[in-house]
Amino acid sequence: MNKKTYDRLQEIAKAQEMTTYSDIAPLADLSMDNEDDRNAISIILEEIAQHEESEKRPMLTAVVIHRGDNIPGEGFFQIAQKFGRYNGSRNQNNRLRFWIDALNSVHEYWKEKIT
Repeated sequence: MNKKTYDRLQEIAKAQEMTTYSDIAPLADLSMDNEDDRNAISIILEEIAQHEESEKRPMLTAVVIHRGDNIPGEGFFQIAQKFGRYNGSRNQNNRLRFWIDALNSVHEYWKEKIT
């Protein structure tokens, strides 16, 4: 797991904020302009999500969104489905509702954490 990325996502969650893939990619020396790097950031985020799942915490990766449409990428929903947290609906309203609930859970969990 990329510790710099993980630590930054925790900081963002504690601050009750969000970030973009483009903003976190450099933490792992990656660029969203490069397809291989986009795949690598997906792997890093999946590792973080897996870690949080094993710790029984909300999906920390919910704080990462696409610049422009302001929602997470497809990988976020696939991982949520893999963990049994999301039913896999392709309906935009369902996806948006699920993500907002996940983001709120992350913000609620991390807002009082000092670690």
